Amino acid sequence: MSGHNHAHHHTSNLFFTTLLNFIITVAEIIGGIYAHSLSLISDALHNFSDGLALIISYFALKLAQKGSDEKRTFGYKRSTILAAVINSSVLIFLSGFLLREAYFKFINPEPVTGRIMIIVAMVGLVANTLGAFLLHHSSEKDMNIKSAYLHLFSDAMSSAAVVVGGVVIYYFSLYWIDPLLTVIISIYVLKESFEILKKATNILMQGVPEDIDILEIVQELKKIEGIRDVHHVHLWGLNENHLFFEAHVNLQEDVLLSQTNSIYQRIEHILRERFGINHLTIQFEYNCCPETDIIKKE
Repeated sequence: MSGHNHAHHHTSNLFFTTLLNFIITVAEIIGGIYAHSLSLISDALHNFSDGLALIISYFALKLAQKGSDEKRTFGYKRSTILAAVINSSVLIFLSGFLLREAYFKFINPEPVTGRIMIIVAMVGLVANTLGAFLLHHSSEKDMNIKSAYLHLFSDAMSSAAVVVGGVVIYYFSLYWIDPLLTVIISIYVLKESFEILKKATNILMQGVPEDIDILEIVQELKKIEGIRDVHHVHLWGLNENHLFFEAHVNLQEDVLLSQTNSIYQRIEHILRERFGINHLTIQFEYNCCPETDIIKKE
């Protein structure tokens, strides 16, 4: 029941922040066109992508709440990882587009209305900060929410930079500040988006989580009394919160199946407490595998 309440809380916050983002987008596009400000329009495009990202995240969360069935024995939890891939990919594309536009702005600078930049960007700053605040706690435990939170956080930074840029333009008429802000914001978003895309792709490829060393796990398990070696190991994440481990465990003695229970419990304790692995499948053996490599060569 607690998990359901958390999910409902996530979706409610996502809906509210989505509404905020589309309002900001319209305001910033109108203000950007009127003020001839690329950085304001870039902020609007980021906000528009935020809105799309939040919609994708919302439906991914709803889908992930569905239980397992005969067609999806692992359930639908990976839908949030797919959402993270889509959201980060959109951000990378938009950042590349804005870097291109900034290049042309450097070559052919245009007068920018600083006062309009300041007013509209202030509205965006307040709204994005509120949205990022609503999603901050959830983003620490869910890659999908984190990708949406990153959209909002980067736009809050973007809006703050546009406010500062608007002040500089208003008082000093330094119009090159406008495309410079676009470049800085886009490079930051590119860096963060690539990080999320890298982690999400690793999960989809069933890669070993970056912070876990398989060799370290094997060495710890071999310290358990009764275990000769551990081989044919597989470790992957269904998403960032559900880690799966399976392996063949070769025992030192040919014991009854019922006698392996205590060994299994010690394995489970180590994997859960030391490495955060919450699903495991162990195949106990006694000298029956001709190959005992830790990773089986397919």
